[in-house]
This record gives sequence, structure tokens and C-alpha cells, in this order.
Amino acid sequence: MCDTEEKGSSPSTETRIMRNFGYFGYYLHVHWGGRNGKQHILVELLSNGSEMTQRDLQEASCITSASLSEVIAKLEAEGLVTRERSVTDRRQLTVTLTPEGEARAREVIRTRAEFESRAFDCLDAEERERLVETLDRVAARWAELESAEKGEKTEKTEKGDGR
Repeated sequence: MCDTEEKGSSPSTETRIMRNFGYFGYYLHVHWGGRNGKQHILVELLSNGSEMTQRDLQEASCITSASLSEVIAKLEAEGLVTRERSVTDRRQLTVTLTPEGEARAREVIRTRAEFESRAFDCLDAEERERLVETLDRVAARWAELESAEKGEKTEKTEKGDGR
């Protein structure tokens, strides 16, 4: 039980929602493949013609250069991608799916599609539409909150507070 709850009391609606979001996040990470793990990188490459520069892949994946290098090294060790210096810009590395990597990426896409169809089969079409509308509103609100928080941090930094 959370420290903010009194013994014997039911969690608030907001707490229940946040717990569900936490569970959904975990579930999606495990069953749909995280945003910056090996599965995501394979699918991103496949959706971009099986070849991208490491910089473009990093921007598309929203992860640090070091994290991406680690993921690519693992994929390379598994024989799923190759890395070579770009012919046009020797500073750039080009990451290419191998045939095995393409097959694995297609399998990830297939299993994701199966998961998506099963994940919401407990809701009818109208319920799914209401859910997506509600989640869109929550996502927009969280984006506002994040933007405001970043603005506060920028103002503090500019004033010399630096926290």
C-alpha cells in the first residue's frame, strides 16, 4: 500500500488510474517491446528501407547516443544488423538490417499486431473510440504540464537558481 493512503481506505480514483498506467507501461514494455530496445530499433530500420545512419536512428528513437550504440552492438553480435562507415560522410555510421534482422523485424511487427488486436478485444468499437479520446486529452494535458515544468526550469536557470 502507498504511504499516502490510510489503512483500510480505498485508493483514490487518481491513484488507481496512475497504478493502471504503471501496469500498462510495464505490460507494453514486456509485450510490445520498449521504445528504445532492440525490437524498436529493428522495426524502425525496416520502416525506413532497412538502412539508416546511426544519427537518424538515434533521433527517431529518442535515446542517447551511448544507449543506441549499446543496442546496435547487441544486434550486431546477434547478426541482425551491420554497421559501416558512410561512403558520403566518413564521420557517419550506416546501420543496415541483415536478412535475419529483416525477418526478426517482420516477426516483431506481426506479434505487435496480434497483441494490439487481443489487448482491446474486451471493448466494443464505441468504447475503444471513447478510450482513445480520453487518453488523447490526458496526453495533451501531460504535455502541457511537461512544457510548463520545462519553462519553470528554464526561468530558474536564467535567473541563476540553476535547479
